[in-house]
Amino acid sequence: MYGIILAFKDYRFIDGILGSPWAGLQNFRDLMSGRDFPQAFKNTLIISSLKLLFGFPAPIILALLLNEIRHLMFKKVVQTLSYLPHFLSWVVLAGIFMEVFSPTRGIVNLVITSLGGKAIFFFGDPEWFRTLLVSTDVWKGVGWGSIIYLAALSSIDPTLYEAAIVDGANRWKQMLHITLPSLVPVVTIMFIFAVGGIINDDFDQVFNFYNPAVYSVADVLSTYTYRIGIADMQYGLATASGLFVNIIAFTLIVVTNSIVKRFSNYGIW
Repeated sequence: MYGIILAFKDYRFIDGILGSPWAGLQNFRDLMSGRDFPQAFKNTLIISSLKLLFGFPAPIILALLLNEIRHLMFKKVVQTLSYLPHFLSWVVLAGIFMEVFSPTRGIVNLVITSLGGKAIFFFGDPEWFRTLLVSTDVWKGVGWGSIIYLAALSSIDPTLYEAAIVDGANRWKQMLHITLPSLVPVVTIMFIFAVGGIINDDFDQVFNFYNPAVYSVADVLSTYTYRIGIADMQYGLATASGLFVNIIAFTLIVVTNSIVKRFSNYGIW
């Protein structure tokens, strides 16, 4: 919390945080008046919304599918394989994906050209970049994200399924009337947090994937802040950007929680 003061200071290294003169809201005005700020803000919202749209339901679907597997060994193998990408850093994954999608030696382009198509520079093409960004993010997080839903599924009373079987319910109806309703509280809480995080773009992923050719669709608030705040040593500006993002995230959580509680009995407070 002490560092937040920097957002309202004209920081000078020699004077320190407390000794630097106050700047009021000037850092926020400088941040938002930046030439690239509107584009970075727009890109953040688009990319984060796409990740929410495709990335949020993916772990739920995977957990439901894993829950239906009855072969224990096969289930553990699938679970382990789905968790592995979470432990790899974006630095490593960026190198792997750039080789896989390379326009000259990548296996994807080798398949495309062997079928008579033209090679595509996926990571340098604005039309493809967001698709790759979202799909790789979903692939990396789907297994790890399913853990909390699997834990919720394991807590469902098995006598409910036994009663449903006696009543003649098949697997599909058991899922509709027992499994999914039991997941609603967890899904609600996770959704509120996911909406709150819509403004927090993944700096590690974008920074390792993007390049000047795709700045128009890839430059997000965190990379924008990195360039103007950290690289140019404008620490007050960088702190103002972080505070701006956190205030929006907190507001989104409060609003989403209020809306959800209006239509259900679940919420984070």
